[in-house]
Amino acid sequence: MIVTKHISIDKECVEKLKPQLEKHNGNFSAAIREIIDRNGKSVFPNNSSAIDASLLKWMLTEVDGILIPDNVMDELLDPILINSIRKLENCLNCRFRELEWNIEIEFKYDNDTLPSGVLMELRGESHKIRTVARILSQYMVKNSLEKIPLEIMSVFNINECIRIELARSTKKEATNSLLTFFGCMDEVIKGIKSRPAFWKAIVKRHLLSNYNMVTVHRNFFEDLLSNNIPLGEISIENLAKKPIQEIPLKEMLLLIKEVYETSRVIDKVEIDNENLIIFHSYRSNEAIEKIKKTLVLLLEANGHLFDPKTTANMIVLTHRPDVGMKVNEIVDNLKTSKTSFDQELLMFMTFLKGLRNIPDIPLSFTALGRKIGTSLMQEYEKENGIRNWDLETFKTVFEIINSKIHTESEWKLDGKNLLYTIRKCHIATEGNKFDKYVCNTSREAFKGALNYAFGNKAELEIKKLISHGDKLCEVVIRLP
Repeated sequence: MIVTKHISIDKECVEKLKPQLEKHNGNFSAAIREIIDRNGKSVFPNNSSAIDASLLKWMLTEVDGILIPDNVMDELLDPILINSIRKLENCLNCRFRELEWNIEIEFKYDNDTLPSGVLMELRGESHKIRTVARILSQYMVKNSLEKIPLEIMSVFNINECIRIELARSTKKEATNSLLTFFGCMDEVIKGIKSRPAFWKAIVKRHLLSNYNMVTVHRNFFEDLLSNNIPLGEISIENLAKKPIQEIPLKEMLLLIKEVYETSRVIDKVEIDNENLIIFHSYRSNEAIEKIKKTLVLLLEANGHLFDPKTTANMIVLTHRPDVGMKVNEIVDNLKTSKTSFDQELLMFMTFLKGLRNIPDIPLSFTALGRKIGTSLMQEYEKENGIRNWDLETFKTVFEIINSKIHTESEWKLDGKNLLYTIRKCHIATEGNKFDKYVCNTSREAFKGALNYAFGNKAELEIKKLISHGDKLCEVVIRLP
């Protein structure tokens, strides 16, 4: 039975009824009936709970950067709603009105069912709309992947308004964009939760040491224990998700900064255009020298030559593209030449004699030597059908090389050890003048050849060097 009554309410009460009036298209009776039906019950939906505002704000802040699990997302918003952006928008606004979050959501799109682009605009309290923006973005990306993946192109946060632009893309780009804009802490939190005891211990040690703990890859540490120069390229490549040779220089410098600062190997890295300024607190000159060589070799592996200078607490690495181009030109000539190994060897001798055309810095000679040493081995390998290198084959190659360049040398093979002695180097000696840079380049060519033949398996022990004042050069090559 319907009972008709006349009631009088003031303007303030009418304002409070506004959400219900909008919901029922201005039907005053329907709005009143809804309020009566809810009388004595919670004003929130059945699956919602009231919470203190300050606690809610703290909780929303703490989950910033963390994505919602898929099963929770599906309970929160029906995946079917993605089939109509208009219905999704209406559902969301209705939902947040019921929760009394005072959030307004507006969608702009070119197609209701299969949009090529969507612009979402949210207005309200900043901590609330940040959370809702993350939820909506995750919902849009997750539920669009199977049809037309939507990638988050941009996010603008202005005062109490957030605008999110999405556009058609690939599954990979869409997923990555979600992590970039809204899931920066997601992987971190999952990692910590997967091994809480481990991460608790790590964090505790860093705190107790005031962040003076060093965290490096096992391969890096192994190289240090083996008294080798560690490159640490594996950490760089893991972050870049591509080989070190394919990383652009600008990205490479940023990765070096990230890896070396967060690992605490060094204190701080500053990037000045294409140059690096390394700040450290090491006291040992040997340690500083090893850090310098590590970075120079790492950048060289990336295809760029840097001139290192050291001060008390700094290492300055200056990019030298002029030297790099000269070295690459020489090596390319060797590689593209169709001449025989002997002729290439003569070219190498000519280059050694003409090294004064290259800027007078040790770095350029070092890089040139290693690259040409590798190139010579590749040419000999190709001409002689070498498939596997051993000490006997390596000895044979350098006996040929030394005879051609008139280097007085001796070889003694003892099992897996090879003793190499140079009594006189005619390339580095001209009259009574000894050119240490030419000597250094020749020595690095030898190292480049050795590394090409045996990789990290070969251990090179330097016993004597003419450049250090000894009467001869003597090295021992050891294989495991």
